[in-house]
Amino acid sequence: MKTNLLGMSLDAMEKFFVSLGEKPYRARQVFQWIHQKGISNFNEMSNLSKDLKCILEEKTEIKPPEIVYEKDSKDGTRKWVLSVGEGDLVEMVLIPEGKRATLCVSSQVGCAVDCSFCATGKQGFSRNLSTAEIIGQVWVAENSFGTPRDHGSKNVTNIVMMGMGEPLLNFEPVTEAMNLMMHDKAYGLSKRKVTLSTSGLVPMIDKLSEVTDAALTISLHAPNDKLRDDLVPLNKKYPIKKLLDAVTRYVEKCGDQRKTTMEYILINKVNDSLDNAKELAEILRDIPSKINLIPFNPFPGTEYKRPSNMRVETFKKFLQKQGYITTVRTTRGEDIMAACGQLVGKVNDKTRRKERSQNKRKRISTKLIG
Repeated sequence: MKTNLLGMSLDAMEKFFVSLGEKPYRARQVFQWIHQKGISNFNEMSNLSKDLKCILEEKTEIKPPEIVYEKDSKDGTRKWVLSVGEGDLVEMVLIPEGKRATLCVSSQVGCAVDCSFCATGKQGFSRNLSTAEIIGQVWVAENSFGTPRDHGSKNVTNIVMMGMGEPLLNFEPVTEAMNLMMHDKAYGLSKRKVTLSTSGLVPMIDKLSEVTDAALTISLHAPNDKLRDDLVPLNKKYPIKKLLDAVTRYVEKCGDQRKTTMEYILINKVNDSLDNAKELAEILRDIPSKINLIPFNPFPGTEYKRPSNMRVETFKKFLQKQGYITTVRTTRGEDIMAACGQLVGKVNDKTRRKERSQNKRKRISTKLIG
């Protein structure tokens, strides 16, 4: 089997090239050809010798995920469906906004966490993505707008690990890919431009601070444990206080004055009352944070509904009066099912979660009809 150079760190690539009898600087050349110029054909790497090209062609490959489907929303959002083999498909989304373009990247095929408001979780779980499959999404997005790219040009200015999957359940490949995103000889993004969003694996948040100081976002979605247990099952193992304590430790290790973003999906008459807003303001009182409110995006099979604009506005204004930086995320790409919580891909579900969920709905429907 050929070695896929796409997922290699620069250090690993240098060692690999030395094992081929080459100087380390050759690895740096190839590294830049791959990530900065978007070249996957060794014959196009003009500063390599013919012999080295032949060796690389024989032993290695530069293989990103395969584009199966690509579509632009009426608001400019672009969604890709990518094949990662064995029938598994993942989705990623690029959201342009002025001079900024944010890429939402997947870390798993499906998701093992199963938050009740998320379409991805209802698909079940197949497997973790490799480093090459994660950074390969960035490679695909960067090179989908014409070739070749000039060094320094960027189609992607921000990356969020908020696509399919829980990133911290795929720790090594995700952090390795994030390091490539921030590497000066790869994509050169700053630590403030690369964000990992987690539902709250406390031990992994602590471990994360040992390998990166990238931006951290918490999928909170509820102001108390009783409600969060229903919305985010992981909360039963890592309740809110433990989660917020881990966030505090992460920020302290980063050594700067950053505010952690708290994502809060607003679901009509579930977690969007004024009392919920008051609770949220109270639990975040000692956490340097900003709050990103996300009106729920419906998907087939869900009973949840999006709240009215008035309920969203009331929730937001209360938090702002309490001194919190509070924004409402504009729904983007809904017409192509690319909005937050709507990514589903195609999952060879090893958990049989989707099958069980469908059977449950059938039983309920049969009861109602009978």
